[in-house]
Parts: sequence; C-alpha cells; structure tokens
Amino acid sequence: MLTLFFRHKIFMFVILSLLFCSILCQILLGVIYRRLIRETENMSATKNKPLQQLKLKFTSCRQLHETIPNVPVFVDKFLNQISLGKIPMSFFRHLSGQLTLLSVLVAGIGACIGIIQEESLLSIAPFYLVSFLGLYLYFAATSLIDLPGKINMLRTNLVDYLENHLANRLEQTRLDMRMVGMEDSAQDTKKTAAASDKPAGETINLEKDPLFEKSAERKKNSPAFTPSEAEELELLLREFLV
Repeated sequence: MLTLFFRHKIFMFVILSLLFCSILCQILLGVIYRRLIRETENMSATKNKPLQQLKLKFTSCRQLHETIPNVPVFVDKFLNQISLGKIPMSFFRHLSGQLTLLSVLVAGIGACIGIIQEESLLSIAPFYLVSFLGLYLYFAATSLIDLPGKINMLRTNLVDYLENHLANRLEQTRLDMRMVGMEDSAQDTKKTAAASDKPAGETINLEKDPLFEKSAERKKNSPAFTPSEAEELELLLREFLV
C-alpha cells in the first residue's frame, strides 16, 4: 500500500500539505478565541489591546449618547473587526475551507490522470482514500475546536460585561460626579453668603479709605465754576443789581 502512495508522491505531498494547513488554520483560530474568552473573564484587569479598545470605545459612546440601545450589535461589530495583525479572522475561516476543497480537487485531478493513463483501480485508490480521510480529519477538528461555540461564548461574555458591569459602573461614576459637583456648589454658595453677611454694628470708615481721600483732595483743589460760567454769573448779578 505504501508503494502506491509513493508512486504518486507529488500529488500526495500536495494533498497532505493542503489538509495540514487547513487544520492548522482551525487550530490557530481556536487558540485565539480561547485566549479572548479567558481575558473576558476578568475584563477589568485585561491587558489585551482589542478588549481595552472596546472598553474605551464603549465608554466614549456612553458619554456622548448617554445610552447604547443595542449592545449586542456593538459587540458583533467588534467581533467582526478582530484580526491577527492586519488579517481578519474571517479570512482564516474561509481559507481553511478553501484549502480542504483544494486538496479534494488535487486528489480528483490525480485520479483523473491515473484513469487517462489506464492505471488499475488499485493504483488510483490512494487518491480516494486520502480524500475521505482528509475530509474526516477536517470535520473532526472543526467539531472539536467548535469555533461557532467559542464565538458565541465570547459574545455572551462581552455583552454581559458591557451591560451589567461597565454600564452600571459608568452610571455610578456619573452620579458620584454629580454629587461632588452639587456639594462643591453648595459650599461656594455658603462661602459667598458668609462673606456678604456683616455684623449690624460694624460700619465702614470711608475717611480712612485712600481712594476717598484722593477724591476729596481733588474736590478741594478744583474750582467751583469754570471761567465761562463765572462770567455768565457775573453778568446776571449786574442785571439784577442795576
């Protein structure tokens, strides 16, 4: 049987390489989502940058719009934007399926070439065997890793944290800030009222005020009438006296 595999070693190498890369993509996605799920179990102390950005974005949206009516949509948008470097996670999911289909296609091409060359059914059988085993391993790995279940669990944890923990914390912080602001304003009004209230017997001595002294000196030194007013007054007096 091994001799039949080595007879088409180039095709077998390509088929097995494609299947291996396909399953490796599934394992990589499972590891990434598993780490995110572990980080969401302690979101307050997480060091994951995407999750920290999610918290900051949610906080800023709450400050701008007071409430976010549809938090699950907000979380779904974040899940669609998760990426490994600059490559989104959806690319790896699609790539895994495409590699599996490509391996089956290569096996079919090898079997067709064997039929054209009039090879026996026994020599073509390894292509079918590798295809069936590869599909079985792919679907087995997919079911064990369970990417849809991990994504659903991650989504549930994020929605629960944003709605039941972070939102209430922001609301409590806002109430605390309002209470502090009200207390500060009350203290300011008390200080202004205390400063405006004075004892009944206390009087202000304006004569000791330097501004009052300067204005009094100006009044003493300044003449009572201008020259023109003095001439008019003198004419009126002469008319009455004559």
